[in-house]
Amino acid sequence: MSKKLPGYGTIRVPQEREVPFGAITPAPVRQQDLFVTSNWRMVRPVIDQETCTRCLTCYIVCPDACWSYNEEEDQMEWNWKFCKGCQICIHQCPVECLSPIPELDFEDGVQRLEKPF
Repeated sequence: MSKKLPGYGTIRVPQEREVPFGAITPAPVRQQDLFVTSNWRMVRPVIDQETCTRCLTCYIVCPDACWSYNEEEDQMEWNWKFCKGCQICIHQCPVECLSPIPELDFEDGVQRLEKPF
């Protein structure tokens, strides 16, 4: 791609470095392992897939992008590694299909980190 700019000549940008229309660029990976939640989450949201209407409210309101929509299985998926337990998704769900369940009620318990930083 080359553009003629007045007074500057032509700028050639390699195709792999071009910014897409609207400057919306995809993330390089789906999750960053450096941002794994520590062991301080008290509850985790548990979804009732039969009640869920796939309105994507949980996806929109989650400050840590822990929710994603699985098109193949037509259901919402929760990424437990990054959830901080803020419960925003639980309180904003219009059909109340999310429940706060204590973290220690699960077999995998609390996410433990090998080193703190």
